[in-house]
Amino acid sequence: MRKLFRAAIALIFPVVILCLLLLAYVDRYFDRALNLGETAQTFVLNRGTGFSAAINQAASQGWLTQPDVLKIYGRLFPSQAEIRAGEYRLEPGITVGEWLQMLRDGEVLSHQLTFVEGSTLGQVIQQLSSHALIDAEGMNPPTDEQFWSSLGIEQPLAENPEGLFFPDTYDFHRGDSAEMLLRRAYQRLQRVLNEEWAARADGLPYKTAYEALIMASIIEKETGVPHERGEIAGVFVRRLQRGMRLQTDPTVIYGMGEAYRGNIRGRDLRDASNPYNTYRINGLPPTPIALAGREAIHAALHPVAGDSLFFVAKGDGSHQFSATLAEHEAAVKRYQLRRRSDYRSSPVATEKR
Repeated sequence: MRKLFRAAIALIFPVVILCLLLLAYVDRYFDRALNLGETAQTFVLNRGTGFSAAINQAASQGWLTQPDVLKIYGRLFPSQAEIRAGEYRLEPGITVGEWLQMLRDGEVLSHQLTFVEGSTLGQVIQQLSSHALIDAEGMNPPTDEQFWSSLGIEQPLAENPEGLFFPDTYDFHRGDSAEMLLRRAYQRLQRVLNEEWAARADGLPYKTAYEALIMASIIEKETGVPHERGEIAGVFVRRLQRGMRLQTDPTVIYGMGEAYRGNIRGRDLRDASNPYNTYRINGLPPTPIALAGREAIHAALHPVAGDSLFFVAKGDGSHQFSATLAEHEAAVKRYQLRRRSDYRSSPVATEKR
């Protein structure tokens, strides 16, 4: 037994000594700075990349010397070789040990994407599809009803999900999917809309929160200066309550789609085939026409009281509000007829249902 014990010691002892020496060397090795130069570098670790491949990738950049040391270390200590894919920002002076800890902790670089108030779904899809850091597979051409249903959008809204995404700035990581961002924007819209709907004013002409969202999208497109949102909402709410058509240009433009060439003609306003032509239809259009922010949603649910039923653009982003058709026509002459090339006055007339 003694001979076997001594033989085992003779075999194990050199291995232990070798491991201790390796650990001591690795400890010093970890204190070395990566050879990044004087500027920060980006290290992109693709999904499925293992520890050894990551070491080779860094060595190929000239950031590491003696990469085999780290590979042996990774084999001896597998738990220390568990790294996460992603995009990492490496600052000059970062040590090998700090770099590996960063990979283990998944301290990936964060990016931001903003969906702007007043954007259409088509513009959002284009924004996602053209972004170099987002996985937009299936987004171009625009996806179908089944895709929107997969985000949690139920029928019939999945048939036309216009306006169902909240305009905000969202954090994401390189390689994140467009589907993930859209799902977050949809869920955020639901939270905001439900909060605002629960605190809505009394006596509004909406049966559902979705109808309020439709109104909010119109307010978003009509508003040139933020403080007018509530007053514009008041005009539209009073028109609905009195059985008057909304007669607002942005809905007509949305319904025209690619046929819109920068101006609205008389025949466009008379077009009864356009379901968004609020000069011809009664009540609200069938869907929102754009992404509406919280302020527009709040305005739709808290319209400013008053007697104005018309407004016309002054040319500086603001509007002149009028209570009667005669006052409105006078305002149109004052602010618009001398600028026919920039004509825009909504609503332009009353029309009883």
